[in-house]
Parts: sequence; structure tokens; C-alpha cells
Amino acid sequence: REQATDGHALRALLEQRQVNVMQATPSTWRLLLESGWRGGSHFKALCGGEPLPLDVADALLPRVGELWNMYGPTETTVWSTCARIQAGQAEISIGRPIDNTQVWVLDEAGEVVPIGVAGEIYIGGSGVTLGYHERPELTASRFLPDRFSTRSDARLYRTGDLGRWRNDGLLHHLGRADEQIKL
Repeated sequence: REQATDGHALRALLEQRQVNVMQATPSTWRLLLESGWRGGSHFKALCGGEPLPLDVADALLPRVGELWNMYGPTETTVWSTCARIQAGQAEISIGRPIDNTQVWVLDEAGEVVPIGVAGEIYIGGSGVTLGYHERPELTASRFLPDRFSTRSDARLYRTGDLGRWRNDGLLHHLGRADEQIKL
């Protein structure tokens, strides 16, 4: 924990152990960049847990071989979508669903919104958990029957995140639909 919260200590650890893949939040990547970390062309950077700011992506791209933006709440087994980030992108996407995952952007009535229109992100598929431990009322409000699935036991997780599908088939995260802060 001490190394992960100290950019200079984390840099030393990565260089000493010759690490070539790391997953961290944008805040941690920023600490590492501020420490003078240079990365390498064989380094794969996975970013998740918070929205990836464009300035952090722009600073990482020349220092790594690959930069991936990962999105997904814990209730859906952590990662649900991913996108490889390239230089020159005007906005950061959270990508497309990973295997065995379906993502829907729905309006307040639970209907699919058109491409380009904002709605709430719902996630279905193999990674969706059964619900919250000893919290049946919260489970009932966030885990809904998946009407898009042919499986009778399939469920959708209502993320509380806003998003919109882009014309290129990538999902753009637009923030929270409520005032919840995830820690």
C-alpha cells in the first residue's frame, strides 16, 4: 500500500522488478508520471476505477506500448468494457463489451436509446453478480430481469452511470445519473 500511494516508491518497484503490465487508477498513473517514470515500449498500461482524463492518457501514450481504458463496476466482476486508447483521440471511450457481457444504454422507461443519445448504462452477462449480501431491497432496485436475454435467470445490473453509444460502436461514459460516489 505504501508503494502504491507513493509515486517514487512505485516507480522504483516497477523498475527494480522490470514490470511490463500494470492496472491502476488514473490517480495512481498520475503519481507515477509525476515521479518521472519513463515506462517502455513493451509496457502495457491498464487504466480503470475512475474516468481516464485525456491529459493522463496523452502523458502515458508516449511512455507505453499499449494503453487500455477499462470500465466496469464490482457488481459485474470488475471489467465489463475496454478500449485501446490511441494518440490523437478527441475523447476517451470506455470501449465495447468484453466477451460474455452485454451493455445496454436505456432511457428512464427502460427502452434502448438511439446511438448518440444519453441514457443509463445497464450490464448483463456472465459477470453479473447475484446481488448484495443481506441487502434484498438494494438488490431488487439494482439487479433487474434481463428482458434482452433468452435465459430465464439472466439479470441486468443498473449501474447508475450515464453513457451514450458513438457512431463507431464505442461507448462513451458521461458521469453519474445520481450523486453517488463510489469508493
